[in-house]
Amino acid sequence: MFYCMRYKNYIAGKWVTPSSGKYFDSFNPHNKKSLGKFPKSNDADVRAAIDAAEKSYPLWKDMPAPKRGEILFRVADLLRKNKERLARIMTMEMGKVLNEARGDVQEAIDVAEYMAGEGRRLFGHTTPSELKDKSCMTIRVPIGIVGVITPWNFPIAIPMWKLMPALVCGNTVVFKPSSDTPLCAVALVKILEKAGVPKGAVNLVAGEGREVGDVLLNDHRVRAISFTGHRDTGKYLLAHAGIKRIGLELGGKNPIIVMDDADLTLAVDGILWGGYGTTGQRCTACSRVIVHKKVKKKLERMLLQRIKKLRLGNGLQRKTDVGPLVNQMAVEKSTKY
Repeated sequence: MFYCMRYKNYIAGKWVTPSSGKYFDSFNPHNKKSLGKFPKSNDADVRAAIDAAEKSYPLWKDMPAPKRGEILFRVADLLRKNKERLARIMTMEMGKVLNEARGDVQEAIDVAEYMAGEGRRLFGHTTPSELKDKSCMTIRVPIGIVGVITPWNFPIAIPMWKLMPALVCGNTVVFKPSSDTPLCAVALVKILEKAGVPKGAVNLVAGEGREVGDVLLNDHRVRAISFTGHRDTGKYLLAHAGIKRIGLELGGKNPIIVMDDADLTLAVDGILWGGYGTTGQRCTACSRVIVHKKVKKKLERMLLQRIKKLRLGNGLQRKTDVGPLVNQMAVEKSTKY
């Protein structure tokens, strides 16, 4: 249903072709089939998105926060109604098994509902004054335009972690998704559009990370950037951000520690989920097991028995335990490890 379609950027409330006229394919990692062609955006596209966010900002920030929250509640409702469709798109585009994809969308629903409620909880503070004719108070004000750069491994949940707080607080957004999951981003933005997010409040620009990211980083109108991804990219953002506010969620190297008095069955469950969930493609994935020497052999035996029973394959099939790695580069990287 997606094959051979040519998708567009979403700027100022319109779906527009990239000014470069160039596109890239997003592939299903299970069968290597293209899911469609997506804009290979350049500087002009990103600046147009920033222009749109700047134009929309006064209207959006002046909308009362509870009203912004009402729109976010509609987002949550539409996500719930489209949960299965979004989960299937996600599995097709990045490979995780369908049950995990459903959990990814559910997390997005939960975040949308929670942040919608913040529309009535954007409290300031009052402080006792030392002068009888003075009062002291604080109020919350939006930052401005926020650049949102997201990864492919949680392509619905993580964008929502970033988009929903930014929007409910009155900021406008330029959203750059991973080039491995642009179809998920298009599906998500269509839901925001349908929910009534005003034109220009959210703008979607697909393309290569450095080309899009550098424009967001260097344009003074973008006041904050939220990024999830590789540590080296995070270091680059920090080094070049100037006075921008930067939020980073980067990679990890995470152990599971098993002591000699542990419930080994429970430990094996945790190791399997931590190491093989999302095919191990998570910043929170378990990449090492540190085990007490008294239980090492027993744990190893139990773990290998379970690992050998894991079934690899198409994430859309119910019998599959572990879906494919997201692309050939990931396969080569895992083989190198």
